[in-house]
Amino acid sequence: MLILCHSEWFLGKPLHDEESTIIHHYAFAENPSVFKYPDFAAAWALSIPLVVRLANKVRDEPLKSDFTIDLKHEVALYIWDNGKGPHLTAVPELCTDPVVSPQAQRCATTLSRELQLCGEPVNREDIFVAVKTCRKFHSERVPVIKKTWEKDALYLEYYSDHADPSIPTINLGVPNTERGHCGKTFAILQRFLSSTVPNTRWLLVVDDDTLISLPRLRVLLSCYNPSEPVCLGERYGYGLSQGGYSYITGGGGMVFSREAVVQLLDSGCKCYSNDAPDDMVLGMCLNALGLPVTHSPLFHQARPEDYARDFLAHQVPISFHKHWNIDPVAVFNKWLKDDLKEKPSGGLNKSTKTEL
Repeated sequence: MLILCHSEWFLGKPLHDEESTIIHHYAFAENPSVFKYPDFAAAWALSIPLVVRLANKVRDEPLKSDFTIDLKHEVALYIWDNGKGPHLTAVPELCTDPVVSPQAQRCATTLSRELQLCGEPVNREDIFVAVKTCRKFHSERVPVIKKTWEKDALYLEYYSDHADPSIPTINLGVPNTERGHCGKTFAILQRFLSSTVPNTRWLLVVDDDTLISLPRLRVLLSCYNPSEPVCLGERYGYGLSQGGYSYITGGGGMVFSREAVVQLLDSGCKCYSNDAPDDMVLGMCLNALGLPVTHSPLFHQARPEDYARDFLAHQVPISFHKHWNIDPVAVFNKWLKDDLKEKPSGGLNKSTKTEL
């Protein structure tokens, strides 16, 4: 972040919402596009006088919101301060254009629009996928997964409150709850470490209305060491200004290395009720253990419609969440489908899928 020695300035590449969105608490519902907030990927800048004033403000008046969901929007709101502070000033030289584009010649910042590859993508057999579902969504949501991304999973199980051999689903003995699903998630963690399922390096836990690109996830995981306790996804925060904790929000997908699951369960971490919020309970446990929660902006808790168009324009997204008012298959095909040919691994044909 650049710091400018002038009067109060807040500089960046502006983003705006096309419609009011849940991730921004439906702020400016009558005209969402009126409020501009910075695209952190392009860099952003504050002048020293503004930094000094904000530092004093934070000391005297902590952030009021319990939840930190989209930091760039929340920072802009805090700086704007209901009209008492500066609006974001657009700086054309702060860009997210690729360095090879003609427009990049005028830019102080540029951005790669490809997934970073730190080595070979992890193998398909290194990822175990756990899908949380329930009986009432077997005919509505599960077919979407089967039409879209299930074929990219080598090891995948559906966990439900009802065993349905036609899918198939597995009943873990945990009653379905309308919210939270903590009991089900912890049963999944325990099953992952058991001899019942293949011994894999990574566990991916998703909802039955999560849309995800497993080939892109395999590329991203090349940058992480599964022998370390890795917890990866879209990071939210709770009570951070009062000593709270970060957590991976569940809808976009939660990725755990085997070592992270081992340390979580060995710590005695558990749900205080079956319907407790599983992602937040895990966040509390990770915080108590001193284990990091790693954020990737490529995971999304909401639908593409809930994010600024320019924000998604420079991404290669890994996931989205929710089927509300969208065609989920069309969303997957537009945002997450890859035409890349999978290389056979471990002697398996690319079309092979192992049902457990």
